[in-house]
Amino acid sequence: MSMRKKLLLAACAAFIGLLASPSARAQNLNLGTTPTPAELAKFFAIPPDGRGLPPGRGTAAEGKKLFADGCVMCHGDKLQGIPTFGIGGDRLIGGRGTLATKAPIKTVESYWPYATTLFDYIKRAMPFQAPGSLTDDEVYSLVAYILNESNIIKPGDVMNAQTLPGVAMPNRDGFIADSRPEIELYR
Repeated sequence: MSMRKKLLLAACAAFIGLLASPSARAQNLNLGTTPTPAELAKFFAIPPDGRGLPPGRGTAAEGKKLFADGCVMCHGDKLQGIPTFGIGGDRLIGGRGTLATKAPIKTVESYWPYATTLFDYIKRAMPFQAPGSLTDDEVYSLVAYILNESNIIKPGDVMNAQTLPGVAMPNRDGFIADSRPEIELYR
């Protein structure tokens, strides 16, 4: 065995021994910092029942302007998506009744079972060039616009933490709950 390999093995053994020793485990290594409530607030997940939705509100009319200003370049002026060379945004509406066909079209309108998922996704991931930069009112407005264009809500409906979880999505019954008993361990 070469000298280099012997030294590497010795260093690895010493490191593993250090980690395994009780004094190393008991020692505070001062790695990182405790996150503040403001930092933790950036990490969230909105479940179907809307728990955790922030205060705010939005309408389709407000969302239409926001969409035209910041979303149309990726998702198209009719929410049809722009799949040019695989770098454009996904199609957002249409596709109802296509999921069981040879050419399914998965959109917010045809596939997503919960409107709260739309809020969660937009809040976390949009716009592409600055994810997480939208205010809660802007997200509610964009959600209202997309849902209105999908003919899921009426033009004057206001989306907020109380109304959004009650939106009945077209594919709300398209998923089957996992009844395996072990799944309860992970919820």
